[in-house]
Formats: sequence, C-alpha cells, structure tokens
Amino acid sequence: MLSMTQSIRTVELTKRFGALNAVEKLTLSVHQGEIFGLVGPDGAGKTTTMRLLTAILEPSSGEAWVAGHHIVREAEAVKEKIGYMSQRFGLYQDLTVVENMNFYADLYGVKRRERQAKIDRLLAFSNLTPFKKRLAGNLSGGMKQKLGLACALIHTPQVLFLDEPTNGVDPVSRRDFWRILYQLLRERVTIFLSTAYLDEAERCNRVGLIHRGGLLAMGTPDEVKSLTADRILEVRVQEGRRAARLLKEHLGQRAVGIFGDRIHVLTRSPERSARELEEILSKERIPFGQIRLVEPSLEDVFVSVLAGQGKEVEGRDG
Repeated sequence: MLSMTQSIRTVELTKRFGALNAVEKLTLSVHQGEIFGLVGPDGAGKTTTMRLLTAILEPSSGEAWVAGHHIVREAEAVKEKIGYMSQRFGLYQDLTVVENMNFYADLYGVKRRERQAKIDRLLAFSNLTPFKKRLAGNLSGGMKQKLGLACALIHTPQVLFLDEPTNGVDPVSRRDFWRILYQLLRERVTIFLSTAYLDEAERCNRVGLIHRGGLLAMGTPDEVKSLTADRILEVRVQEGRRAARLLKEHLGQRAVGIFGDRIHVLTRSPERSARELEEILSKERIPFGQIRLVEPSLEDVFVSVLAGQGKEVEGRDG
C-alpha cells in the first residue's frame, strides 16, 4: 500500500505484448508534491508505464497504487483522482479554448456552480485569457499544450500525468510550460512526466532512467549524474555526424555522442583521449575547437550506464 507521503508506488510492474516486455519489473515510488521524470529514448517503455499508472492498461504482473488506490482493483477511483495529458491529447480543433475546457469539465463531472471560477483561474494560470474565444485549431503548438494542461487540471487532480508534454514545442513555450508546472508544485500536486529531453529532466526533483522497459537508475538529477566514473570531453566540430562516426570507429568501446555542433566522449583518461581526438580530427581535416572537460549531463550518464552493460542508446548519433 501507499504511505502517507507517497502518491505513486509500483512493485515489479510488468507489461508484455506477446514476446515483447514493454515494461519489465518496474519498482519505484513518487512522493506527494514532487515532479518525477521518467527519462528515456523512444521505445523505452515510457508511454506504456504511463498508461498502466493511469489505469488504461492492465499489467501482466506486478502491482501499483496511485493516489491511494490500486490501479486494477480500484481503476475508476484512480481515474477520478488523476489528470492525464497524453502525447495526442484530445483537443477539439473546431471548439474554442473555453468550449474545450467546458467539454472536459462535463467529462470529469465538475459542478456548474464551481466551473466558471475554475475556468477563469486556469485561463489566467496558463496565460490563455486573451485567447479564450479562439478556436483550438488556430492556436500555436505551445498554446495547444497549455490548453491541454488546463483541461487536464479542470477537476483539480491529486496526481498529474504528462506524457512527453513539450515534445515538438519551441523553447520559449517549453519555459512557459515549466513555469506553470512549478506553480502546481506549490499546490502539492504530484507530477509524473515522461520526456526524451534529458536536459529537461534535470528540472525534475527526481528522475528514473528507463531503457527497454527496465529502470537503469533513479534519484535526484545530481545523484544520478554521480553514478558515472567517466569524465566528459567536449569538442565543437563543423562536421558533427562525420566526426562522431570516425571517433566511434577509432575509439572502440568508448561512448561518443553528438549534440548539434558538439561531441561528447566518455573517458577514464582525459589527457590521452584529448590527444587521440585531436589526432583523429586533424588527420581527417575536420575543423574543431577547443577540447575541454565538462560536467556530465543526464544523457552522458545514460550512455555511460548502457555502455557499461554493453548496450547502445537508440538514435545516439542523430
């Protein structure tokens, strides 16, 4: 069962689709009033985990409790206590902002006498008041995400589930979205979100790194970053993809990642690796800048942990 301070708890939660284990013996807990980020690449099991915790899917084995209720035995009670914003949140393009909010208020059974005050507050909260009569189909991507969030909050849920909420949204809208999430924390709402943006995950109170359905690590961003003994060398290059490919060929098992015009190399011997990097790039006449040590990001840790297990992160070079 849940303790008084836990909003979510799972014990060896597993979901199989035929021969595929989409979620594998997932055990974690999320405290009341925190943002917990489930972090991993596409296909890692994030959405399946979210659908299990929101009582949309039944697990193949294991158990979980959300907001004090068992996700299988008390599925309807779970749904009453949560808000869920899926990757394809169901906004109605031909309804206005306010009409969409009223639709979700009807869906969640929000009483008429409470409704207008809630709608007005959420419009102000998400900076949508000037756009309340605009059709949802005419909103920008960032505004649609904020409207989706407002609709998910219309019934004042205890736990909010957000499946990759800022995927494809511009940086300014991402910042606005996070400002809103931090405001929700002050109201003791528990937020469980999934993301493929590892830099974004560093804004969470705690994170879990998930890969092929299994939890690799869990803790605060700083705790998780301390798990790697590797040092991180960073170099700016003009031909990122070609440079990364060459470095992977020459440096053997060392993990190499590309971040736009920057390449990260995980190493236990920074001085020797820096010399090797310089030699390889110079020989191939690839222009590069200063090679320097940097603090590891969550993505570096993710790659380091997988490299230690002889695995590779999907899409690492793209």
